[in-house]
Amino acid sequence: MYKSGFVTVIGRPNVGKSTLLNQVIGEKISIISDKPQTTRNKIQLVYTEENSQIVFLDTPGIQMPKNKLGEYMLKISKSTLEEVDVVTFMVDDSMEIGTMDNLIIEDLKKISTPMVLLINKTDRLTEEEVLQLIDKYDKMDMFEDIIPISALNNNNIERYIEVLKSKLPEGPQYFPEDMITDQPERFVISEIIREKALLSLEEEVPHGIYVSIDGVKERENKDIIDVFANIYCEKDSHKGIVIGKHGSKLKEIGQNARMDIEALLGSKVNLQLWVKVEKNWRERENKVKYFGYK
Repeated sequence: MYKSGFVTVIGRPNVGKSTLLNQVIGEKISIISDKPQTTRNKIQLVYTEENSQIVFLDTPGIQMPKNKLGEYMLKISKSTLEEVDVVTFMVDDSMEIGTMDNLIIEDLKKISTPMVLLINKTDRLTEEEVLQLIDKYDKMDMFEDIIPISALNNNNIERYIEVLKSKLPEGPQYFPEDMITDQPERFVISEIIREKALLSLEEEVPHGIYVSIDGVKERENKDIIDVFANIYCEKDSHKGIVIGKHGSKLKEIGQNARMDIEALLGSKVNLQLWVKVEKNWRERENKVKYFGYK
């Protein structure tokens, strides 16, 4: 019997959703940073075994929207709750349940989809603290399973997978066994560049960063791929920050991104980056849609 199904992973920003899914899949597809709004799209990641296939939906962290982009991100996070076979709600090691988690819990109470709770970053807690957290969530009587994990250390992830497989319905293999994401190659490349920008830049700038790929071209008779990309920011003052003194910051972003892109494509890469300004694009619905957030 072949089992398959769809699983959404939701939670506040920075609880470790993308780290978890990259561990499960075994490759870095969802970008990771300690800044909110790192994940903007609904990304499908595919985990396939001999007799089962789990299609994970990595969604943006749920938080109150501050602009049109934030409204889009909140909408797609909530829209997945009743589209799937299992909902995974991820929290971190905070001993008190915060306001945003409570708001998510209120939304979860409205659905009948089976739910699994993951308590992440438990490597930072004592065994007694972990048990206290499990008990606190167990008293809500909402979750079929509560699993403490450390996504960063790949701890207890196998148990999570086994729990999911037990809940999947009988079904077809939705994607080829060698496919790990529904996202096109250009999207993954743009996300790698955006991740490196998030990691390199100051707090104010990254939220307004968008990366577009103008071209990916393999050179004839040479084992090298040319990648042409634009980094958009929202203010003229931000453009200088992204470029850095004598181009140092842009060079840092490019060097770090190139290594990951080479690993993705299995080839040497010549990465060309340009920085452009699209003023206040996150506030403008037409620009949010133009950049692919629909």
